[in-house]
Amino acid sequence: MNEMTTIERIQTGDELERCPFPIPIGWFAIELSDNLKPGEIRNLHVFGREWVLFRGEDGKVGLTDPYCPHLGAHLGHGGTVVGNNVRCPFHHWEFDADGWCKKIPYAKVMPGIARKKPVLKTLPTQERYGAIFAWYHPNVDEPSFPLPDVPELESEGYVPIRRGQWNIGTMIQEIGENGVDNAHLKYLHNTPIIPPVEARPDGHKFHTNIGQGYIVGESHGPGIAIQRFNNQGVTMLMFAMSTPIDTEMTLTRMAFTFLDHPEGSKERGIAEHLYQHSIGAAEGEDSAGFESVDLIVWDNKKYRPQPLLCDGDGPILMWRKWFSQFYAEPIEA
Repeated sequence: MNEMTTIERIQTGDELERCPFPIPIGWFAIELSDNLKPGEIRNLHVFGREWVLFRGEDGKVGLTDPYCPHLGAHLGHGGTVVGNNVRCPFHHWEFDADGWCKKIPYAKVMPGIARKKPVLKTLPTQERYGAIFAWYHPNVDEPSFPLPDVPELESEGYVPIRRGQWNIGTMIQEIGENGVDNAHLKYLHNTPIIPPVEARPDGHKFHTNIGQGYIVGESHGPGIAIQRFNNQGVTMLMFAMSTPIDTEMTLTRMAFTFLDHPEGSKERGIAEHLYQHSIGAAEGEDSAGFESVDLIVWDNKKYRPQPLLCDGDGPILMWRKWFSQFYAEPIEA
């Protein structure tokens, strides 16, 4: 569906903001699993603020407010992991990954509120696909939708996951909008044609189909995008995990895989080409990958709340309306 807009006045650059929206709600990859060992603790800046990330000896991950509810010491500066708990350096109070106070070494009686509920703010976490995901909601509401199932990342018979990550100087909404902006594929990425795009919102999911089945995508909330590149019966998976560092910086991690077709087979060659094409490194092609061209645009553009669209543009307003549900307060998306 192509869209046009009728506006009476075009805003000038000094009236626009780069990233006018707050951190959205959703599941976000905060670290790769292999990068956090049992007993490890570190400070992490994500969602516009600092957190403390730790892994207990049982493997469970905690993402907590940095400041001890006792007297405000910073758990990430001098704190340690003891068993499955994070221990404050000041008086050795211990808290588990859900924020419950588990030990006060010198207290005979646990404070009343600490017996009734968690006293250290934490975010829900899950581990899948080699990554640690955290559920972010500014009001600390419980998750309203699940992580997606991605069989390619949990099944045998696929090539080892290939990964990449990039810091992108914009908000997640802008990055996802690329998936429905089909015209930029020709003029920024040098594809030979402007491929047709179909889009459909579906609750917390957003479906896209670019080039009549060439790229079939699903966004699951703001932080997860699944795209399958298809050619001659061969499919290559791109699993993108975007995380807001703050309102103007996004860390995007990508995982790629495909069936482990025999070396030298036609299918293996097609799969490898789909992978190389998706990152803009296919031999003999002029198509530019997002790292070499999109980042230049994203890092320097400003957001237009009232874009001047034409009949050749993709369903950009549909995307923006769908994405607006992930802001805690109603806004003009």
